[in-house]
Amino acid sequence: MPFAEVIGDPIAQSKSPVIHRFWMESLGIEADYRRRHVLPADLGDYIRAAAGDPGWRGCNVTLPHKIAVMPFVTDPGDVESSIGAMNTILRQPDGQLIGTNTDAAGFAAPLAAIDLTGVPVAVIGAGGAARAVLFALSKLGVGPVTLYNRTPLKAAALLAHFGLKGDVKPIGAPLPPVALLVNASALGMAGQPPLAVDLAPLPEGALVYDIVYAPLETPLLAQAHEQGLETIDGLEMLIGQAALAFELFFGIAPPRDRDEALRALLTV
Repeated sequence: MPFAEVIGDPIAQSKSPVIHRFWMESLGIEADYRRRHVLPADLGDYIRAAAGDPGWRGCNVTLPHKIAVMPFVTDPGDVESSIGAMNTILRQPDGQLIGTNTDAAGFAAPLAAIDLTGVPVAVIGAGGAARAVLFALSKLGVGPVTLYNRTPLKAAALLAHFGLKGDVKPIGAPLPPVALLVNASALGMAGQPPLAVDLAPLPEGALVYDIVYAPLETPLLAQAHEQGLETIDGLEMLIGQAALAFELFFGIAPPRDRDEALRALLTV
């Protein structure tokens, strides 16, 4: 039976199997999608073994492997130079492994109806997911970006890489009055340190987007709701990127007309 996987460390929190299996059942596809706990030291061995398994269609890649996986696969779309992180690996019939990134499009999808041209933005984080977020924001033409990270030098290099003008600040520094705040870090995720941020500086009508989905209502989103701000939760990006990966793995688009039922299943 063909199958795909999601790999990471940790991995128990991943909702990807629920999403992909929901779509498989809806479409009558005889396949499977699994979680696989892969430690950083075992990443190379995992990838090499997967290349030799004809039933393995590919995998999604989550923390902490989105950057580390790149040397093990081919990169026909030059994802390494553009985004600098991969979240999807595909096995070709000849065993060749191709890396790509569906995070950027998944992140941008719920923002498609909003004109963000010149809009000031703040982004928290500078890891693999943040790279996809910054790439997408650069394509959306946002205004100055304030990037928060523990290592300001790394953050400054990322802004330059994506051609974004703005500023860098340490995590915990006060927010500027931006129209869009994105948590692109793992802070606030179950089992991770909390994200301590005060949303008071954000103006009325600001949008808060948290890519964390476990818990679904993070403390950041709860604070945004209390302040009457608009929010986008992590399931939007998760389902969006998963839909692109599903079509790559199994050659058919998932039934996005069933998103409401899928979200209900994911929030039980």
